Amino acid sequence: MSRRYLFTSESVTEGHPDKICDQISDTILDTVLTLDPSSRVAAEVVVNTGLVVVTGEITSTATANFVKVVRQKIAEIGYTNPKNNGFSADSCSVLIALDEQSADIAQGVDQAQETREQTSDERWDAIGAGDQGIMFGFACNETPELMPLPISLAHRISQKLSVVRKSGELDYLGPDGKTQVTVEYEDGKPVGIDTILVSTQHAETIGELSSNEEIQAIIKKDLWTAVVLPAFAGMPLQPTDSTRFLVNPTGKFVIGGPQGDSGLTGRKIIVDTYGGYSRHGGGAFSGKDPTKVDRSAAYACRYVAKNIVAAGLADKCEVQLSYAIGVARPTSIFIETFGTGKVSEEKLLELVSEHFELRPAGIIETFNLRGLPAERNGRFYQEVAAYGHFGRDDLDLPWEKLDKVAVLKAAIEDAIEERVPVGV
Repeated sequence: MSRRYLFTSESVTEGHPDKICDQISDTILDTVLTLDPSSRVAAEVVVNTGLVVVTGEITSTATANFVKVVRQKIAEIGYTNPKNNGFSADSCSVLIALDEQSADIAQGVDQAQETREQTSDERWDAIGAGDQGIMFGFACNETPELMPLPISLAHRISQKLSVVRKSGELDYLGPDGKTQVTVEYEDGKPVGIDTILVSTQHAETIGELSSNEEIQAIIKKDLWTAVVLPAFAGMPLQPTDSTRFLVNPTGKFVIGGPQGDSGLTGRKIIVDTYGGYSRHGGGAFSGKDPTKVDRSAAYACRYVAKNIVAAGLADKCEVQLSYAIGVARPTSIFIETFGTGKVSEEKLLELVSEHFELRPAGIIETFNLRGLPAERNGRFYQEVAAYGHFGRDDLDLPWEKLDKVAVLKAAIEDAIEERVPVGV
């Protein structure tokens, strides 16, 4: 008996208050790592009407004008006119309240427990995890980028909102916005687009239109043509006549951004990952240097899961890692394929342990997580701080590479050959 159900994921635009905070946090991280790749950073940001507060801990030889960095990022996002947005790069107050990393934490990161307790010539034991915690990564074959379809579509629509706003195609749009896509599934596979929801900040008037009913009607028409349909280009499913399309359900959305709501770093962890389709360990990403396994190990989990699915060893794969602060080696590794695995999960665990380096120092070197900001002209982490950290085919992200596919396929083929009796 088939099972049909609906699953929904949401995304937000770069002008959403929480996403402003994520991007400022990661811009600070980019700035500091570019100047000193060994920096330890945990930058947290709060925004409200006319106010930005930067707090947290930074230990680094780098010096930077953080106030200038903050204002530049806010302007880039699109908050440049306080009359329209109630929040502007030039007029907002910026308060900086930063400390250094705790010495108790630093000693566990600087030298892992393994190197303190035993003699080891393995360089990956050089540093310990920057915190305890659990991290998840996921991949599935619903989209070309091996992401769940609902979050992939929600991100595409959010990104397109930003594109048409910044290009001037729909110049009445504001920076703040949220999207949501509901996909119909049958027996675990997507079969239809049930609902598309877009809430987008907009000008009080559009051209000569001043009636709110007329304004909402033109926004809905423009969004369908300039945003939604282009966002679905090349996707395996398309909206149909039965797909519901909701726009600004409250009736209007003029007051937005930090004027409409406060923002906080790390409050969009589900948007950042898999849209709720996969489990989440609870740790946010933005503002954290790669010794914080909340971030780097989550990237490693995605890397493992994506290569397993791309190798054809499962249709869906979820990977969990756990760490103890100051200890290099994961305290556990767990793999779940939800009944779609082509080999046993025990065999996958064996392959992962053999072919993937999951100690913090190894993850950092594998992905060059300390050096990428300098390599990319001071911009790396801030690029993933909006529109998702995974499945980004618009960015060259090291944890999205499929360079382990051939190795995994070869290992499975060798294992099969070893089990075939001689003479068969």
